[in-house]
Amino acid sequence: MPPKRLLAAALTVFALAAGTSAAQAAPEPPVQTTNPISSSFADTFADPAIIQGRDGYWYAYATSDPLVANGPFGLMHMARTKDFSSWEYLGTVFDDQTKPAWAAPGSFFWAPDIRYFGGRYVMYFTVTDTAANAGGDPAIGVATAPTPAGPWTATGGPVVTPKPDGNGGYFGTIDPAMLTAADGKRYLYYGGFYGGISVTELSADGLHAVGTPTQVTIGDRYEGSYVVYRDGWYYFMGSSMNCCAGPTTGYSVFAGRSRSPRGPFVDADGVPLTDSRVGGTTVITQNGNQWIGPGHHAFMTDAAGQDHIVYHAIDRGTPWLTNPFGINRRPMLIDKIDWIDGWPRTRAGLGPSGSPVPAPTTGSALGIDSTDPAAGLQGATKQPGDALGGPTAAINGAARTRQAAPAGSLRVEADARLGNSVTTVLGDQVVATVANNRLTVTVGPRTSSANLPATFDRTQWNKLSVQVSGSTVTARLDDAGLGEVYGEVRLDVPGLKLGSAPVRWFGSAEVDNLTVRSVAKPVTKLADVPQTGNLLAGDEFDGALGADWSWVRQDDKATVANGKLSWPLENADLVGSGNTAGLLFHTAPAGDSWIAETKLHLDTGEGDIRNYQQAGMIAYLNDSDFARLGNVAIWKTRQTEYGRELVARPSDGATSYGAAAIGRSAPTLWMRLAYHKNAAGEHVYRAATSVDGKNWTWGASWVLPSAAKIGLYAHGEFTGANPPPVATFDYLKFYESK
Repeated sequence: MPPKRLLAAALTVFALAAGTSAAQAAPEPPVQTTNPISSSFADTFADPAIIQGRDGYWYAYATSDPLVANGPFGLMHMARTKDFSSWEYLGTVFDDQTKPAWAAPGSFFWAPDIRYFGGRYVMYFTVTDTAANAGGDPAIGVATAPTPAGPWTATGGPVVTPKPDGNGGYFGTIDPAMLTAADGKRYLYYGGFYGGISVTELSADGLHAVGTPTQVTIGDRYEGSYVVYRDGWYYFMGSSMNCCAGPTTGYSVFAGRSRSPRGPFVDADGVPLTDSRVGGTTVITQNGNQWIGPGHHAFMTDAAGQDHIVYHAIDRGTPWLTNPFGINRRPMLIDKIDWIDGWPRTRAGLGPSGSPVPAPTTGSALGIDSTDPAAGLQGATKQPGDALGGPTAAINGAARTRQAAPAGSLRVEADARLGNSVTTVLGDQVVATVANNRLTVTVGPRTSSANLPATFDRTQWNKLSVQVSGSTVTARLDDAGLGEVYGEVRLDVPGLKLGSAPVRWFGSAEVDNLTVRSVAKPVTKLADVPQTGNLLAGDEFDGALGADWSWVRQDDKATVANGKLSWPLENADLVGSGNTAGLLFHTAPAGDSWIAETKLHLDTGEGDIRNYQQAGMIAYLNDSDFARLGNVAIWKTRQTEYGRELVARPSDGATSYGAAAIGRSAPTLWMRLAYHKNAAGEHVYRAATSVDGKNWTWGASWVLPSAAKIGLYAHGEFTGANPPPVATFDYLKFYESK
């Protein structure tokens, strides 16, 4: 970094020579987008991945389902947009001649993950069946391309090979996600419900797994991983429950974080994702509008510094691409991510948007055109660039924007090939320098810096951003702005007020995709959740069950004594045709909104297999139409499951069942169902759980066609403990909802 006096003198001379006009272009009208964003070119675009190419377009990729009903299966799909309001379909990643030769005939290609490093685009993907073994033996493939549109060249073998389960089958080696970490190493996360998710180090070129993998989640809970770095933490995000149950899909995304890319990842309550009573802080779940099953996501940051989640979901009104129980219709959606108390929350906890919302901010202000960045800079030289990126801007000595940037929060970002030293100055106050393999931020007497990895290659295109948001300055170097990191510096400067001034550069660099934008206003408070008001009705089990109680298939083993309802789990079920379980209902209050609550004690142990012992609350219309909130054993995990069953094929009464996960399981668990009518007059039941009766985790909503009976249940198959555990309920109460 230049000495302070020299830098100050350079600023003064440059300001006198170039002027510091505050003239600015008129504000651009905001661009809006409406989910699903893939509707102009596809009915389904599942497991999306996204990246900004050096040509300024955002490229999206999807798994190999047909794009439309009765269409052919593709070999993964590609599309692009400049503004997220209009899209161009680009075809498939592979064809029959270019697909991996080591894939078995008929293998599917799922869950692409797109990256850029080392001067090329790198795509990881699932191959569902290899030619090396008979039957399904999933593996992770990798392909490279000079442009984000291809042509894609697959390597000669898997980057992660199939993993035998010891019983003649194979674990779920699926759903890859790559991360470049601050230690300069590249990591690949992969795996799913069968076997859990692991992370392995990759070779420097990203094409080979090296070393010993580390398991970062327990099995039976997470798939579709994605990891981002922020403020010293690595955030693991994974999808839970079933992706593809048509109208009962409850897929959701949860997060844990760690100081290491290898974990252990723990949630906001400090619970590891490897625990039998598995942890996870909600990133996105369904909210009662048309979108259910939001998940298998990617992550991006726009030109205003706003993070976004790109994901698929299912419209509960049109859940199938083909006939019921066929291919699910999973279009691509996008919503903003708000970081609240250190955790990523979709729209501050509101979940998927169902109406027009602001699109991601793209392009630049200050008259800068990404197709010719030098034209918006004084002192920069236009370079021809290459066929991918087009013209670039060379900075040698000093350059500045021709227009002054506005005062207040500001973000400057560019793809950059760096010389020996380059300094970016915002507001004539904030100085960010890359020199001597260090990233440094200086504001007045305050300074902070971070070492860059020894392997960092400044001659390649990397993403450089400098942002002032309120009193916090963040400078970052990474591959492509997808949550990876080579170096990040955050500096808090109390009282910092960035003035209006041109953005300035000193040193040497070549830049492309240059953007200067006011920073999106951060949201720092979670959206409101239901709160209990006055007690309306209920029972604390201080006497025999009264007239407000009724049974379906009464279980005489359920007894009331000592202020508790004790109910040994029935060896019974309520899903599909197994309608043998007893259900106990209490009359619900009148009105269009209320909250039902119970306290349950159910000890199902930890770590052993007990399928599917459970107890909890139910909103019930009939044996084929209900929503069930339970504390449940699922293989070796203990989870809270909010399940939904309904008739998915009226012609023969065939039912569909799926579920969402909510909060953490515990031997003693409080549960709530909050009821309200939505604007369409539908009946919405939102679930919440608590491990202390004070702090509640609100999760997914299910919509029922009419008002339901509310009650309790206790049942499950008996793989595991014998005699059966006893579910003990302390009360069932109904409160006003406020």
